[in-house]
Amino acid sequence: MTARPSPILVLASSSPRRRDLLAQIGVTPGQIRSPDIDEEPRKGELPRTYAERMASEKAIAVPRQEGEVVLAGDTTVALGRRILPQAQSEEDVARFLRMLSGRRHRVHSAISVIDASERQRTRCVTSQVRFKRLSEEEIRDYARSGEGIGKAGGYAIQGRAAGLIDFLAGSHSAVVGLPLFETRTLLKAAGIALA
Repeated sequence: MTARPSPILVLASSSPRRRDLLAQIGVTPGQIRSPDIDEEPRKGELPRTYAERMASEKAIAVPRQEGEVVLAGDTTVALGRRILPQAQSEEDVARFLRMLSGRRHRVHSAISVIDASERQRTRCVTSQVRFKRLSEEEIRDYARSGEGIGKAGGYAIQGRAAGLIDFLAGSHSAVVGLPLFETRTLLKAAGIALA
C-alpha cells in the first residue's frame, strides 16, 4: 500500500511576511495565488468578525485543484470598534500613530484553511498592543521611513515600530500577520507535512 502524497499548500497571499512566518514552522507553499475580493468592511461590522470574514472569503476566492490545501489570512488593527485599514501614505501612517499613541489597541489575526476534502476551518487570535506616548518627531520619523505604508494600522511590529511598543499581550507572530500556533495546528490537520 503506497502512502498518499502530502497535499500541495496554496498560500492565498502575496505577503512576504506570511511566507517568512511559514518558513519558521518549516512550511513552504507550493503555490501562491492572491485572491481578488472586496475588502470593504460592512456597515456596523465588528473588527474580529471582519477579520474572520476576510480570511474565509480570501480562502474561498482562490481557485483550487484536486489535492490542494489553501491557507488565507487577514490581520485587522482595531481601536475600539474602529477598523484601521492599511496605510496608503505617510500621512495615513502619521494619522494612525497619533490615534494609537499611548493607547491599547487590538490586532485580530484570522486564518482560514480549506483542506483537500473542501472542509474549511477558520481561527482568529486577538492580541493587545500599546504604543508608548509618541512625540511628533517619533511619529514623523516613523512615517517618513515608509515602513508603515501598506500595513494594517500603519505599522510593522517586526520592524522599527518594535522600539515604540511598550506592551504586547498575545501572539507576536499574529500581529506580524500569521498566528503560527494556530496555523501549524490547522495545516497539520489538513495533512500538510511540517518540519
